[in-house]
Amino acid sequence: MKEREKKNIRRFTRKIRGLFSIYIVLVLFGCCPGRHTAISVYAKEEQTEYANAEETGDTKAAGSEKEEGTAFGKASETEKAKTEEIESTQSEAIETSQDAGFQGQLYARSAVLMDGDSGRVLYGKEADVPRPMASTTKIMTCIIALEHMQGDAEIAEVSEYAARQPKVHLGVRTEEQYYLKDLLYSLMLESHNDSAVVIAEHVGGSVEGFAKLMNAKAKELGCESTYFISPNGLDAVDDTGVHSTTAKELALIMRYCIRESDRREEFLQITGTKSHSFQDISGSRNFTCNNHNAFLSMMEGALSGKTGFTGDAGYCYVGALERDGRVFIVALLACGWPNNKNYKWSDTRALMEYGLENYSCRNLWEEQTFPDIPVEEGIPNKRHLSGASTVGVRIENAPEEWIYLVREDEQAELSVRCEEQMDAPVKKDEVIGEISLTLEGESIGKWNLVTANDVGKRDFRWCIRRIIKEYIKINQEK
Repeated sequence: MKEREKKNIRRFTRKIRGLFSIYIVLVLFGCCPGRHTAISVYAKEEQTEYANAEETGDTKAAGSEKEEGTAFGKASETEKAKTEEIESTQSEAIETSQDAGFQGQLYARSAVLMDGDSGRVLYGKEADVPRPMASTTKIMTCIIALEHMQGDAEIAEVSEYAARQPKVHLGVRTEEQYYLKDLLYSLMLESHNDSAVVIAEHVGGSVEGFAKLMNAKAKELGCESTYFISPNGLDAVDDTGVHSTTAKELALIMRYCIRESDRREEFLQITGTKSHSFQDISGSRNFTCNNHNAFLSMMEGALSGKTGFTGDAGYCYVGALERDGRVFIVALLACGWPNNKNYKWSDTRALMEYGLENYSCRNLWEEQTFPDIPVEEGIPNKRHLSGASTVGVRIENAPEEWIYLVREDEQAELSVRCEEQMDAPVKKDEVIGEISLTLEGESIGKWNLVTANDVGKRDFRWCIRRIIKEYIKINQEK
């Protein structure tokens, strides 16, 4: 009897061990709530070797796809195949469009397609959810540096802290000097983390000082959910918050970089360069930086872009395209983790092609005319003692046209709010109403309605003066 109980206990123990092993595999490969913790731990341990390595083609730092796959727990080939099947199923089940137009599937947890001219979101998936953004941070680092740079001959010196930055890095050494412009190529083409810190310390006095400039610019652009801690985008947290942004706000920052900043042409020139060679100031070291943004050769009209990866952020991307007078911006956050570095290219192409196929430029403005408004107790229009008194209405700063990127099924509407009657006296250019232009219920333009002329008050003194003038006129005619 005791021997039978022992066998049952051993059998039960084996089952428990088997279930526990299955649970561990599921956690590590994404089928249980512990998935992201497992991935984050793995990625953080490898961050100094792996972060952004995908962007630069640093296979030594990044490791092969096979190495990435087995690093999660040295799973057997059977377990690995089973896990890849599970992840494939998850990818296929990723949420489809929340928009009536785009019906595709996206891997990114947060995604935005934006009209680069107007800033209007054409498609959004969890567009306002804050997430870490990895090296896409560097578009803000670059544009702020350009806006503060005094000239191409400006020189920056390397601090000990900058020289200690993890891969991917240029390999700068303490007290070396470089032209700031050359470091911007290093920053944007190869995503070098040490170059980002050299730039930040030179422009802002310190990394913390530069972060203040980044956050001030973000607020200026209306990015209320964006918070910068570092100039390179490595995972970071402080007493104020987490280094993060939203897909919508990342797209807005890119829009500023390529369309609104006074230094936009230089930004586009740097980010669109295929290769850039330079030396340190002493001339003792030579460097060549190559552009690893695959999107630039992926689609006709590609303008700019920046990739990113950290353990917390996953793969991220922000890019812009211009074709046939239309500018589209795509921003992706949390677009997969190893081994899925190509998810971002799939999502970017899908959203760009949706924009190109479905959105065209249309003039939404229609010429408007308004009837004159009666003026109570106003001086009559014909300057007689009695008669109608009215004031004209015009649109302040009325556009000749209002070109917007719209889908064929989208409808624009002009609505007018205006005073029906005025009390004298009335001054010219007095605001008396508003005209609004909405697209699918979203306001895209507002203009004031103002008075076109002065209208005096028909009071007793005016009447006496008018009578005297009429009397004099009659006597002169006699």
